[in-house]
Amino acid sequence: MADHWVENHKRDSWRRQAKASGYRARSAFKLKQIQAKFELMREGDVVLDVGCHPGGWAQVAVEEVGETGIVVGIDLEPCQPVDGALLMVGDITDSLTQERIVKELGDRQVNSVISDISPDITGKWDVDQAVAMTLVAKVFDFALPLLCSGGWFVTKLFQGVGVEELIEAVKPHFSYVRRFSPEASRNSSSEVYLICRNHTPWNAKSTSVLNRYEQAVNKILGGDDIIDDVVATKTSFTVRRKKTE
Repeated sequence: MADHWVENHKRDSWRRQAKASGYRARSAFKLKQIQAKFELMREGDVVLDVGCHPGGWAQVAVEEVGETGIVVGIDLEPCQPVDGALLMVGDITDSLTQERIVKELGDRQVNSVISDISPDITGKWDVDQAVAMTLVAKVFDFALPLLCSGGWFVTKLFQGVGVEELIEAVKPHFSYVRRFSPEASRNSSSEVYLICRNHTPWNAKSTSVLNRYEQAVNKILGGDDIIDDVVATKTSFTVRRKKTE
């Protein structure tokens, strides 16, 4: 009960600070703490905000890149406008949405991808976590070709099966990859943020992050391999046929 009270008090504290500071969500402080630690955004940068609803991360990004910077956000849910940012509605994994983003960016490369994306939660943890990991891998595959050399990629992950495999699939694309938990994250939450610094496209394999991730997960789960030299075992199971008159 005491731990639950402390956790709720912390959450209320971040909410109060967000409201007092004009941010739309307490999650804005997660990005602010990541920014304070790693300085992934700078004035004049181009930032792609994936899963931007309700707009708290876009607000922080606009503050960091200034008037000379560009912030483009995408989410399935519409956001109230954020001054200095272009927020679009669409599915980041849909080809038409991806074309719209590329068209909006023009010939400009992205300096930082910030993603707080999360799938619709069903309440079945194994299913939700697996869907979330696959979604993150798909975001990597779309956004990495847009990311400049030396660029940053920050994304939310949910701890569980496949996390290590996804990290290994991402490592060839960056010189620095590590997990970080902002103070504003809930203590009870399984979320963690993957900080990827210094995009090195020349080091990456030709296969996609999603393919490497799925191959690695399939391997640890046994895959569809056929086991050789299977020894037959006896069983008492028999089939009984229904008598007919």
